[in-house]
Amino acid sequence: MHRVGAATFEAAGCAPEEARRIITRLAGANLRGHDSHGVIRIPRYVQWAEDGVQIPGQTIALMVDQPVFAVIDGRFGFGQTIGEQAVDIGIAKAKEHGVSLTALRNSGHLGRIGDWAERAAEAGLVSMHMVNVRGSLLVAPFGGIDRRSSTNPFCIGVPREGEEPIVLDFATSLVAEGKALVALKGGKPLPPDAIVDGEGNITGDPRPLYGDVSDGAFPDPAKGPGALRAFGEHKGFGMNFMMEMLAGALTGSGTAGALGEEERRRFCNGMLSIYIDPSALAAAPREMGSGLFEEITAYAAFVKSARPTAPGGEVLIPGEKERQVMAERLESGLPLAPEAWADIVATAARKGVDLTGAAA
Repeated sequence: MHRVGAATFEAAGCAPEEARRIITRLAGANLRGHDSHGVIRIPRYVQWAEDGVQIPGQTIALMVDQPVFAVIDGRFGFGQTIGEQAVDIGIAKAKEHGVSLTALRNSGHLGRIGDWAERAAEAGLVSMHMVNVRGSLLVAPFGGIDRRSSTNPFCIGVPREGEEPIVLDFATSLVAEGKALVALKGGKPLPPDAIVDGEGNITGDPRPLYGDVSDGAFPDPAKGPGALRAFGEHKGFGMNFMMEMLAGALTGSGTAGALGEEERRRFCNGMLSIYIDPSALAAAPREMGSGLFEEITAYAAFVKSARPTAPGGEVLIPGEKERQVMAERLESGLPLAPEAWADIVATAARKGVDLTGAAA
């Protein structure tokens, strides 16, 4: 997958380093069970590069650069590249000043947002990331049918001493659009209440999100009469709405309902990120006497000690399921529906990639 993916992105105009970076992060999403943000996106990314929606080889532009905050323009570069650059700015500022805030606008698709929380955690930082998607109307408001927002992820990462970080990463829609694509391509089915169709019926069928797909065309979620639903009814939609406020309006990236017609058509991610250096807070005496990391470890153990509802089951904390799936898939490989693999192979072949030994 790495060989085929990297060669495909190179053929699409990426430098070898960027091509490897993109496929590493896409395949990494699959390894963690986030198939919606994984290699199934290769055909779409290539199409976006061909259409100028995502531009290979871009670097960020610093619009505002202050000691503890920065406003960053991603210039529509691939999010796997732009995300690293933006996150590294936030990390450096927090390391120097104890806390930082970055407002990223006009980034290409940032992929699995947990990547960025993990990158911050590797540097010893707590981080929070709020994301919106301009130019991608996918989600209906609570009580509505028509699309008014996108999947708008939210993510928090907390480092631990000597252990993997705790990472919470989820779309504020009931499922990510990529999960609907996976289901459409013959993969894992959607929950029965994930979609509202054009008539207001609640369903788990992904087809209303895409409409009719002509032979040889890649499904376009902008063309269906239905919409994704927010998780958690009115509470989840409230979070989804606030991602538009913080990641879209506040960063200057623009909301899903941007005022300008050209803005509404141009896909990009906005991301508002906060970084905290725990050592800066740990310098203050703690009334309870235990250290910060001891507190984190103790609470995680306390939660996991709860009796499971299923006999022989296990209570998991955020990030544990992903690590379990990664261990399984590093052994067994990435599970892909035949149609999803066929799309990847067809895209690679169209770009002239040597598929010897891959096109099974």
